[in-house]
Amino acid sequence: MAATRREVIAGVTAGAAALAAAPARALALRGGADLLDNHDALGLAELVRKRRISPAELLEATIARAEALNPRFNFMAQRHYERARSAVAAGPASGPFAGVPWLLKDLNTHIAGELSEGGSRFYKGYRPAVSSELVRRIEAAGFVIFGKSTSPEFGLTPTTENRLTGDTRNPWNPARTTGGSSGGAAAAVASGVLPAAHATDGGGSIRIPASCCGLFGLKPSRGRVPSGPGRTEGWGGLSVHHAVTRSVRDSAAILDATWGVEPGARYGAPSPDGTFLSQVGKTPGRLRIAVMVQPFAGGPVDPEVAEAARAAARLCESLGHHIEEAAPKFDMAALGFASFAIIGASVAADVADRAKATGIDPAQTLEPISLGFVEYGKRFTAMDYVRANNAFQQAATTMAQFMANFDVILTPTLAAPPIPLGEVNLTPDCDFETWGKRTAAFSPYTQIANFTGQPGMSVPLAMTGDGLPIGIQFLARYGEEALLFRLAGQLEQASPWAARRPVPG
Repeated sequence: MAATRREVIAGVTAGAAALAAAPARALALRGGADLLDNHDALGLAELVRKRRISPAELLEATIARAEALNPRFNFMAQRHYERARSAVAAGPASGPFAGVPWLLKDLNTHIAGELSEGGSRFYKGYRPAVSSELVRRIEAAGFVIFGKSTSPEFGLTPTTENRLTGDTRNPWNPARTTGGSSGGAAAAVASGVLPAAHATDGGGSIRIPASCCGLFGLKPSRGRVPSGPGRTEGWGGLSVHHAVTRSVRDSAAILDATWGVEPGARYGAPSPDGTFLSQVGKTPGRLRIAVMVQPFAGGPVDPEVAEAARAAARLCESLGHHIEEAAPKFDMAALGFASFAIIGASVAADVADRAKATGIDPAQTLEPISLGFVEYGKRFTAMDYVRANNAFQQAATTMAQFMANFDVILTPTLAAPPIPLGEVNLTPDCDFETWGKRTAAFSPYTQIANFTGQPGMSVPLAMTGDGLPIGIQFLARYGEEALLFRLAGQLEQASPWAARRPVPG
């Protein structure tokens, strides 16, 4: 017999209390906890619509789970619980995700009047006056924002560790990184707090934590999702917004709810043919897939990761796709310079403006690598910035020419499984140059999509022998998220990952 709504909520609440007392068993609960464990965001919304659970009860169950698990994994940057309760009490929500709890990433996505600190002591106590357009769209879709997830300072590194909130730990192995910079979002989803959460990607920051935490993570095309109104692009167009999710269909439906040109935007991605959700489950046809295991700039690849990529290629071939080893050629030295020029100059300008407005000394508050970006950025000229933009445009042209012969590029998402905490944080045991080499060695595949503006996704298709997730990256032409969703849906059917959950000791 199906449990009543009250029994379901009692089970979740009791389960959450048990998590706090016995974190080693936190992700192995069953019974009432199945409500959160066995439904994606669309599934939870359906339960709300059918009145199996109320938005208030779902919110309290999610908060209880977050409070129970956060001491172990440290994914909560801000708590907006009373705001969320007020929103639920205000009356029935509409939209495809009505009543479903949501976390924003604490990085350049603002709720007016609420703390927005970007993982940085330099922004401690900052409260923006205006909400982000994306927040408006998320809430219009029915999501209930109950907090913000952790990020490294300014999102500058592929791990989620900072001096403000501490280290965010991977639910698959708390000694390992969640990836970054959307590591708090990924930890919250992977640990079972909620099925989807907001994430951003300026060099891989959706796909990297998706890979580290065994989730699906799609980076949209440049201009697809709003970033304003304070500014309508981040890092010269490198950064985009979307989500990490358990299911492909959630990712597609969230993009349906959030995409579209915002007022004042310089550009927008082309309109899709129908909804993105409608693409999930459709056949992608016979795709021409270029397989690239070696990184664009060379370098070592963990053997298990390399084999996982080849296994993914074999899976695609078994599904009828044409597989060929091939890769576009880029001037990686020029693109490396361009990346540091754009990001360094952008960070330096923001830091200088806030220092001038507040009198806060960056040298006393920023982490060493962040301060290195600031000092690096100060050295660039306007001509350097233009040359960097030109290098990105040339890379986009090179990629488009290559993809005239291929529909998709398949690579590992990362060159290694999740690395130990402390290796690529912003206060490392090394100098700036060594830190740069470490980060490039860990994440050599993802940045190209940010340079070119095209969409990419990390799909959780593999695991290491000792139980750590391995993501496989797929890149499509600019504007072709629909194709990625069709392929992702096919892969999700052929090699399901929904039942694969971390059970840390």
